[in-house]
Amino acid sequence: MIGIVSYGTYVPKYRVRVTDIASAWKKNPADIIGVLGVKEKTVPGVDEDAVTIAVEAALQSLKNFHGIPADIEALLIGSESHPYAVNPSSTIVGEMLEIGNKYLASDLEFACKAGTAGMQMIASLVSSGQITYGMAIGADTAQSKPHDALEYTSASAGVAMLMGKTKTIASLLSYTSYSSDTPDFWRRDGIRYPSHAGRFTGEPAYFAHVMGAANQLMKKVRIQPKDIDYCIFHMPNGKFPREVAKRLGFTEKQLAPSLTVDYIGNPYSASAMMGLAAVLDIAKPNKKIFMVSYGSGAGSDAFLWKTTANITALQAKRKKQQGLVMQQVEQKSFVDYLGYLKQTHKI
Repeated sequence: MIGIVSYGTYVPKYRVRVTDIASAWKKNPADIIGVLGVKEKTVPGVDEDAVTIAVEAALQSLKNFHGIPADIEALLIGSESHPYAVNPSSTIVGEMLEIGNKYLASDLEFACKAGTAGMQMIASLVSSGQITYGMAIGADTAQSKPHDALEYTSASAGVAMLMGKTKTIASLLSYTSYSSDTPDFWRRDGIRYPSHAGRFTGEPAYFAHVMGAANQLMKKVRIQPKDIDYCIFHMPNGKFPREVAKRLGFTEKQLAPSLTVDYIGNPYSASAMMGLAAVLDIAKPNKKIFMVSYGSGAGSDAFLWKTTANITALQAKRKKQQGLVMQQVEQKSFVDYLGYLKQTHKI
C-alpha cells in the first residue's frame, strides 16, 4: 500500500516572542496571546529561505531512507515564499540532494496547503506505477507586514515526506479535497506582503473548508471521530484547530500531539505536515491518523493514515539523530523584535 517511507523536519532555532512584537506596537500582549493562542514563533536565519529550509528537511528524510537519492523520481515543493518568481525551487533542492536528472520537478502554490497538494500528487504517481518513490515538501519563511495581525503567527519551518510502497511507516488509506473560490487571503504580483480579509478568514474560509473536507473523507471511508487515534488540522493560530476539532467531535487527547503551533507559530505550507510529523514521532503501530490541511483561496486536503510496524525503528533513529520535532523545538535562541526585522529583511 502507498504510504510514507520516511520523513524529515527542519525548525529554525531562532524565535521571537509575541510579547516583544506586541510591545513594539504598544499593544497589550495578553490580549494578543488570548486571541491567537501563540506565545512565540520561529524566525529564519538571515541566510535562510524556503529552499535552504526544504533542503534541510529533505536531507533529514534521506538519512532514514532505505534507498538512494537517485531512486526519487518526483520532487514537488509547496511554498508561499519561493525565493524566485521565475526559477524553480525544486531543481535547486534536487541538485543539492544529488537526485540526478531522471525526475519530475515542480513548484506548487496554494497558500498553506501547497505541501499537502504535493503529497496527493505523489500518491497518485506512485499508485499509477509511473514512479516508485517521490518526495513532497512543504517549506516556508512566512510573509507578514509589520503591525499586521499575521505578524504574530507567521513562522518558518519545513517538512519533507518521502512516499512509496516499500517499507512504509504509515499507509495512506484514503484522501480527498474540498475547494472553492473564497479569496480570504491574497498577494498580487509585485506586492511584498499578503493581504487578508480579517474575520472573513474564519467561518466561510477556514472552518467551511476544513470541515467540508473532513466530513467528506469520513463519509467516504465510513469512519467516525471515535474510530481515530490522532487528528491534525491546519494551524493558522492556536484557536482554530482546537475549535474545528471540537466541532467535528474530536477530543483534546486526539488533537494535542499535533499542536506544533503552540511552540513555533504557523509555518504556512509546513503547518499541517509538521503536525503530522509530530504525531508520527510518537504514534505506535496500527494507529489511525486523520489530517486536514487548509489553504486560503480556498481549499483543504484530507488524509487518513494508518501506522505500520516499521514506525518504531524510524522513531528510534530520529530520536538518536536529534531529529524528532519536539527535540528541534527545544533547540532555540531568542531574538528581539529589531533582530527579527533584520533577519527577515524587513529593514
